[in-house]
Amino acid sequence: MIVVAGEALIDLVPRPQEPSPSHRDERDAATPDGRLPALQPQLGGGPYNTAVALGRLGSPTAFCSRVSTDAFGAALLHGLHRSGVDTSLVQRGSEPTTLAVADISPDGSAGYGFYADGTADRLFTLPPALPAAVRALSLGTCSLVLEPGASAYEALLHREARRGVFTALDPNIRAGLIADPDAYRARFRTWLPDLALLKMSEEDALWLAGAGAAVGGGWDAVTAAAKEWLGTGPAAIVLTRGGAGMTVLTRGGGELTVPGERVEVVDTIGAGDTVNAALLHRLDAHDALSYAAVTALGDDDWRDILRFAARAAAVTCSRAGAEPPFARELVA
Repeated sequence: MIVVAGEALIDLVPRPQEPSPSHRDERDAATPDGRLPALQPQLGGGPYNTAVALGRLGSPTAFCSRVSTDAFGAALLHGLHRSGVDTSLVQRGSEPTTLAVADISPDGSAGYGFYADGTADRLFTLPPALPAAVRALSLGTCSLVLEPGASAYEALLHREARRGVFTALDPNIRAGLIADPDAYRARFRTWLPDLALLKMSEEDALWLAGAGAAVGGGWDAVTAAAKEWLGTGPAAIVLTRGGAGMTVLTRGGGELTVPGERVEVVDTIGAGDTVNAALLHRLDAHDALSYAAVTALGDDDWRDILRFAARAAAVTCSRAGAEPPFARELVA
């Protein structure tokens, strides 16, 4: 079983035919008849989307989080059950569900504003040891930023890694939630020794590398940072590069890139989360949910894994919101 730990929230997404307010003229933020753009509530949260995607791909999956008892929370649990995800590790609370207001740019990429004060997911507490059947643990996004829950998720990562569980992290940076970027970067480095797989976007890698790398920019700065991080822990780092595809760098010095799948992009919501799920699902198919097995993968193995993840992400990008594919949609 793969456990995905982290937040579940509601994305409020502008309807596709109505551009986001920030991409209009400030003097004309409303629709022509004076109404504000309609926002469609959708089930979301990086870890939540990853769990749903894993379930749809057919991987035995459990979600570990704290979810509100409000109507949004009930809908989130229903979405997990509908995708075959086990919710026995989900804690419940009467606090409201976190809301994320999406801002969709003309190219389909998404930014977010969060309403997370006093919400249920950030009050997550460290659970007892995960079941013996758990083979992998995936974490990331807001859950490792917002306290007090962030410390509990961090403790979960360290504890499970040290008892031999395969661990994966997607930081999925939401800079607006990070009050002290340098402190977060320092904390990120403390996670690296307990990671088997690190996945992130090219942009997140530059942000995590710090101001110096961001000023220089470029792929060379990204790979230099990734190689430094590999030296402190992960067996492999997968970097997503939008339409340019994705690249894996390995602790043994390997580097392989596959191109992105051509698709008409509706939006990119949930695309990175789909990549997380597809990587774990395909690694499992290669019997590689262990640190040693990942280090032993060759170029042909990684090519298959990355191409599968690229196909899965392309399907998600081809439709509105975080709607990852089912296994049957990825049959060659």
